[in-house]
Amino acid sequence: MTVIRLHDTAAREKRGFTPADPKRVTMYVCGPTVYGPAHIGNFRPAVVFDVLFRLLRHVYGPQHVIYARNFTDVDDKINAAAAEAGVDISVITEKYTAIYHADSDALGIMRPTLEPTATGHMAEIIETIDALIKAGHAYAAEGHVLFSVEKCDEYGALSRRSQDDMIAGARVEVAPYKKNPADFVLWKPSKDGEPVWESPFGPGRPGWHTECVAMINAALGPSIDIHGGGMDLVFPHHENEVAQSKCLHHDAPLARYWVHNGFVSMDSEKMSKSLGNIIRPSELLARGVKGEVIRYGLLSGHYRAPLDWNDKLIEQSRKSLDRLYGVLRRMKSLEPADAPAPAGVIEALSDDLNTPRALAALFEIAGRANKAETEAERAEAKAELLASGALLGLLQADPDAWFGIDGLNADQRARIDALIDERVSARAQKDFARADALRGELDALGVMVDDGPEGAVWRMRA
Repeated sequence: MTVIRLHDTAAREKRGFTPADPKRVTMYVCGPTVYGPAHIGNFRPAVVFDVLFRLLRHVYGPQHVIYARNFTDVDDKINAAAAEAGVDISVITEKYTAIYHADSDALGIMRPTLEPTATGHMAEIIETIDALIKAGHAYAAEGHVLFSVEKCDEYGALSRRSQDDMIAGARVEVAPYKKNPADFVLWKPSKDGEPVWESPFGPGRPGWHTECVAMINAALGPSIDIHGGGMDLVFPHHENEVAQSKCLHHDAPLARYWVHNGFVSMDSEKMSKSLGNIIRPSELLARGVKGEVIRYGLLSGHYRAPLDWNDKLIEQSRKSLDRLYGVLRRMKSLEPADAPAPAGVIEALSDDLNTPRALAALFEIAGRANKAETEAERAEAKAELLASGALLGLLQADPDAWFGIDGLNADQRARIDALIDERVSARAQKDFARADALRGELDALGVMVDDGPEGAVWRMRA
């Protein structure tokens, strides 16, 4: 069986992945807070862990992998948006959950096995908090319930921060009712007009850090194989999840592997809603950028490294996909062989999701397809290209539709192909005047031509 190696944030090194039960591989990823549309940076973990989901399904079998990604649907920002619009919070959360799903679909992100919500697990959240109080790990104070970090001996182990660093980095309000400045809120009173739930410790609503613990336990169990999310969640969110879970489950690990992706910047500046330098998938899609191009761009760098999002990256991603789809279009009439993704692609993804190396392997396959001398070799290369693309969530479109030529009739295609072939021949003979004239004819027909190592690819101008 393929051995997957993942960089474990807790261990600070790559480790061979061994699930607790190969027949039930579990993964949980912190999803969006649905108070507004998600931006490109928010979609990096969605795409990264979608690839890991696909790889786990490939190795262990689709029926043996359970992936849960939550929606945070009660939160200060959600409450503020609902209050401003004069509607129930469900109106806000349902609207932006639908938008998130639409953007995810456009980026080729598979739906997780489970999509738990905080409001859908309020009974479990209250039970979790109650259990922590009864076990002496949390305390009630002025309508709040707080977790006592002093009761957790290994608090800070995941992020490897000292108590002083955690107090400074947590950006928590040092309220007078806290026994320790680092104690964090599990439950708090609702303000006037905010949603409220009844509980043994008074009416109110949960704190963010306890929601995921309750949802993980309900959806997957007290101890899971992989917990993922953005690097910004290591502290305080994931650290606080670990503390609660360890205290609830007698030091059993919440997750056996912690996997975190790096930040996305916008033209070399960290992407942030507060800075206003964000771009959303829907904005790119409205500009004519295909969802698969966005996905390719997000996979073009290693997931743990920072990624700078800019127009150059978008253009490079489009051209790369054009080259690959150009190869598939030239083999469109060829029935693919029954061949799996080649070892090079599997090895790259199994090595801590090395997507840049996996993408390079796609071009190696494309090169073999171009050089193949027999139909059987080309059929095998086509099958390998499609199987590899499926693992990455790429190359799933019809090649003709990709280039916008699915609406042309046979005579129109034949004329354009003839002009393309003549131009290629003219370039090979260094008759650049004739090649330029042919490009002019193609341009007059609304045809755009890109020349690449895999040959000339053409598309209709939008």
